Amino acid sequence: MKYINNINTSSVYNRRTFIATIATTVGAIALAACNIKAEKDSGNDPEVRNVTPPRLDTAYLGQKTLCYRPMRKGSPNMSVEIVGEKIIAHNYGHGGSGWTLGPGSAKYVVDLVETSANATSISKSAPVVVVGAGVLGLFTAYELTLRGFSNIIVAASSFDGLTSHNAGGLLAPVSMDNNPSMQPVIDRIGIDAYRFYAEVAAGKHAHFSKGARIMPAYFENRSESGLEPYVGKVMQPAKDVILDFGNGTRRNMISYDDGIFMDTAVMMQLLHDYLKDKVTFEQRKVERYSELTSTLIFDCSGLGAGALNGDNDMVSVQGHLIMLRDQLPANLQSMILVYFPKGKTVSGQEVKRSFYIFPKQLPGSAVNDIGVVGGTFIEGATPETPNIEEFDILVSNARKFYGV
Repeated sequence: MKYINNINTSSVYNRRTFIATIATTVGAIALAACNIKAEKDSGNDPEVRNVTPPRLDTAYLGQKTLCYRPMRKGSPNMSVEIVGEKIIAHNYGHGGSGWTLGPGSAKYVVDLVETSANATSISKSAPVVVVGAGVLGLFTAYELTLRGFSNIIVAASSFDGLTSHNAGGLLAPVSMDNNPSMQPVIDRIGIDAYRFYAEVAAGKHAHFSKGARIMPAYFENRSESGLEPYVGKVMQPAKDVILDFGNGTRRNMISYDDGIFMDTAVMMQLLHDYLKDKVTFEQRKVERYSELTSTLIFDCSGLGAGALNGDNDMVSVQGHLIMLRDQLPANLQSMILVYFPKGKTVSGQEVKRSFYIFPKQLPGSAVNDIGVVGGTFIEGATPETPNIEEFDILVSNARKFYGV
């Protein structure tokens, strides 16, 4: 994760989720009013839930983070190919869904390798290199250890302060650009990942006792959540609810009460702790596969995959998020994600705006320094076009949502 003037860098957008429309200027932004008719499954009035808004005055706003998440147009690259005498297993391009899909994606790609005719002759004691130490790289290394591989090198230019550490933490398959033909595979991978995190949240996982929690996840409608394929398999149906913010503002929402919050920084540390005695961490930037002596390579290089593979479908998408401070933790035990349509930044770039809030905390922070709000999705933006004004727009939208 790069730092530029105390602003982190890492981003992405799922065109499937941004389907509402809204005015392009901040002053004209208006969320769905509280008199919008709610969906009803049973004919009964929706349940009213009292939600206390977070403190959003300037004094309660902490670190601002400008980030870039790696998205691959058409779907993530989860495939196996032969490059010269090397077997390259790709696992990159998940956009903002790296955490949502991480455990399932690692399992899927390692399955591809183990069923590949080219890999059957490779001994599990032979050296294997995982390129990249973000969530996908660590979960891939973790999966390899479960399969009995014993000579694993995780090679990356950095192991700390990565995009994966700073991710928000809602389990929902968003911020992707998937070819419809790939969607059934993405859904299956997401369901596998949900099972993994649900075990962690229940305290039943063999290796991780924390790092995920079950809590309500609120959306404006079912289609925007991306979670409907999970219902009936690992999740219960969403409920129609009304969120009452106690200030005269109400919002019609739907709730997945078995939503999962992933404590990303904690989970990254737990993965690293599990792996530290089982793999070799090597700090280096891999620019060509020919630099590596291993026959079997797992490419989890994120944004770096564009240059490493000559993959022109890779794109970074800029996002903005703000950590909260001096909040009441009891008021931040749920997650909210709502979407706005596209607009234009001051620099003239197209922006898709959303508002999310999750109970994220930075490592070592005070107990009341809890919560993160985001986010924006600006394809092609770079550190040279930071679109800093979006931080103020983000806070303004959050206040409008809560009616404060």
